[in-house]
Amino acid sequence: MHLSVSSYLSTLIALSALNSLNSLNFSRSIGYPLSKSSTSYTFRNSLKMSSQHNEITKAPPKPKPPLPKPLLSLIPGTWAYDTMSRRIDSEILERTFQENNDEFLNNPAFSSAFEKFQALRSELQSASTSPLRHLHPLPEHMKNDPVALREYNEWEHILSPFVNKDVPDTWLSAPWMVAEFYLYRRLMETLDYFNPNSPTYLFDPFAKQKYSGLETSVATAEPILAQVRDSGKKNLREGFALSAAFALWGNKMDLSIWPADSKENNAPELFQKILASANENLLHDDTDVLVDYGQKLYDKGGGNVDIVVDNAGFELIMDLALADYLIDSGIAKTVRFQLKSHPTFVSDALEKDLRQHVQYYCDLDPEKFSSSKMVGKRWQTYLDTGSWVCNENSFWVQPPPMWEMPHDLRNDLKERCDLAFIKGDANYRRLVGDLEWDFSTPFEDVVGHYFPCPVCALRTLKAEVGCGMEKEKVENAKEIDKNWCTNGRFGVVHFSMGSQE
Repeated sequence: MHLSVSSYLSTLIALSALNSLNSLNFSRSIGYPLSKSSTSYTFRNSLKMSSQHNEITKAPPKPKPPLPKPLLSLIPGTWAYDTMSRRIDSEILERTFQENNDEFLNNPAFSSAFEKFQALRSELQSASTSPLRHLHPLPEHMKNDPVALREYNEWEHILSPFVNKDVPDTWLSAPWMVAEFYLYRRLMETLDYFNPNSPTYLFDPFAKQKYSGLETSVATAEPILAQVRDSGKKNLREGFALSAAFALWGNKMDLSIWPADSKENNAPELFQKILASANENLLHDDTDVLVDYGQKLYDKGGGNVDIVVDNAGFELIMDLALADYLIDSGIAKTVRFQLKSHPTFVSDALEKDLRQHVQYYCDLDPEKFSSSKMVGKRWQTYLDTGSWVCNENSFWVQPPPMWEMPHDLRNDLKERCDLAFIKGDANYRRLVGDLEWDFSTPFEDVVGHYFPCPVCALRTLKAEVGCGMEKEKVENAKEIDKNWCTNGRFGVVHFSMGSQE
């Protein structure tokens, strides 16, 4: 069944209503700041509730043009269709099984999880006819946990327009973004991930893949980390531009598409080839504007910069290198990493992954990897001193567009953040709502019209959605590569000062 635009938009209205409930006004976060003047925060190892209660006076802004239709997964030949009808089960969930088959098949504590995992795979194998459903109710002992209750209620509102009707939507007829994020939340349900009384509590089914990506990152990262630091010492503009470029093209090394043990993702030469063709493969480039703004932050003594993180592995190392440069150059006083609150999209990074990456680089052999070892120790110092701060927030693992972010998160970014980097394809899709924009629709009209602070999107294209790209470059990309918008070959650097509302 095809979904109407009005049905999709009703999700956004429902979420706005949810955000207005003071009883649910808290955030799944770590060390959440409350104002721009706050520069030192104590890191906490557990999720906590924000004490701030917001007074909502008006609806937040959204994109300036009329909202187009959402991407669905109904058209054979599209990346969305292939993902939801084939890739999710035959590649991603199959690989998840293979990497965790010892737990699933030999550990009695995983017997219930494996049974549910198999049932989920059966649904995906009949994606065109399998209807979506709500999450199972929370266990009684979790119903008084305000963080768990908020997250559960958010999903109830997200899914209601697609489930609460005579003929519920299927995995293919629901908006692609909804179905894809829902898949990973359902995977957490199979594992009883959030239940502290479960033997599979907080079990990360992608941990082995992410660790493998971390191990293989070092050979490629070693010369790059030395290059970033040397360039930054010579020239702020050159160093910032180079760090942003590494962070952008690091997104191509996506473990959900290229597993860490594959030939495509296992050679240092690959990233050098990517960088060699970087300029010609940019479909929009606001690097000069970004660097100009970075100079302004430096001139005022440094700002508060957020990085909405995407993948673990090599990409996260490049994000850490960017954050290192921002602090070391004086562009930033603090860098806040916005991280996922549960495993999702195979390689997306949680706080535990970030800390594991830093520790791994700290422990490297200085004889073999001197630059990586040195930066690892410096990164640990940033975490210890509060120059780097980690936040996990359930909003980053949910499908609503970013103009529907919770009011507490929006207000925090508006009041505190001087620049937010939005990393990667899934985050970018949410930045533009995963809607069918004309590729030439200005980024300023779509994102700049609503985002609560200055924003820079660093994205390599892995989905059939986007905006703010030059028509001539798009047409050229189509001519030279039929998979131009899904294989990560092409990228964008978008910058906007954001909304003044």
